[in-house]
Amino acid sequence: MWTVVHVAVGLDEARKIEKKLKEEGFLVKVRLFTKEGDEELYEVLAPEFEADEIQEVLFDLGII
Repeated sequence: MWTVVHVAVGLDEARKIEKKLKEEGFLVKVRLFTKEGDEELYEVLAPEFEADEIQEVLFDLGII
């Protein structure tokens, strides 16, 4: 089952995070969460069993 590991503002930011996580060997995907005016929020999703490890990597990379 897929779970949200991060919410990014804008597609460029979401793709940047997706690329970094894939470089670390994780299976991830990006999905549009909501759009309000000109601002878009994207969910970065990963398999549930990898979520805790991904959170650690996001912290180590300075993303969160």
